[in-house]
Amino acid sequence: MYKVIIVEDEITVRRGIVLTIDWNALGCMVVGEASCGEEGESLILRLQPDLVVTDLKMPRMDGVEMITRLRQAGCACRFIILTAFSDFQYARSALRLGVGDYLLKPLKNGELEEAVRKLLPAPDAQTPPPPGGISIPSPTGKSQYVEAAIQYIRTHYREDISISSAAGELEISEGYLSRLFKKETSYTFTSYLIYYRLQTAMELLKDRRVRVYEAADQVGYTDTAYFSAQFKKFAGMSPSDYQNRCGSIIL
Repeated sequence: MYKVIIVEDEITVRRGIVLTIDWNALGCMVVGEASCGEEGESLILRLQPDLVVTDLKMPRMDGVEMITRLRQAGCACRFIILTAFSDFQYARSALRLGVGDYLLKPLKNGELEEAVRKLLPAPDAQTPPPPGGISIPSPTGKSQYVEAAIQYIRTHYREDISISSAAGELEISEGYLSRLFKKETSYTFTSYLIYYRLQTAMELLKDRRVRVYEAADQVGYTDTAYFSAQFKKFAGMSPSDYQNRCGSIIL
């Protein structure tokens, strides 16, 4: 899978990009987030993503300066920039740095997904699952243990799973898997599980016939109030508010 980093100073916009896009369907995984160019530069150099989605005007270091410094450091990842209409001349500076595409805020349904498809070729098919084990995707720069743990989350996210159960499935120590997962994805196992569940819940809630408690139950939450609190914490709005906003724009 392709690694993606989101650089955006507005937390609601950033969470919206992370959570409302079906990154898995695009063959991608968001491995990190940053709130300014300075944080973004450090994160990108450390995690070496395939794609960066970034705002232009941000505090401390703007998007153009960040991209310039990364290119000077030899970073060859692809960039998609987000900008307001009034920033178009500013965006041209980024385009000269080899940016793949730019999109105007607010994003429309399907717009970012289409830009990603244009920049990233379809990923290779996964290797067949080993006998008696879970499917391990073809190598993408991460260890097979981390890839397998991610696949474990995708297969069992509706269940009461943990880093302990994943480590048991992979027959390695919990501590080793925890350190490796954090190092290679920048997320803890639990944080990634929450993101995956909430992203799946968002897809379910796009159907206005689905009740909040039904979405919660389908992604592994037995307590609807707790699910709603987690949803609001990560998405910046309640599940019902998100559902009411579906059908027009992503953010």
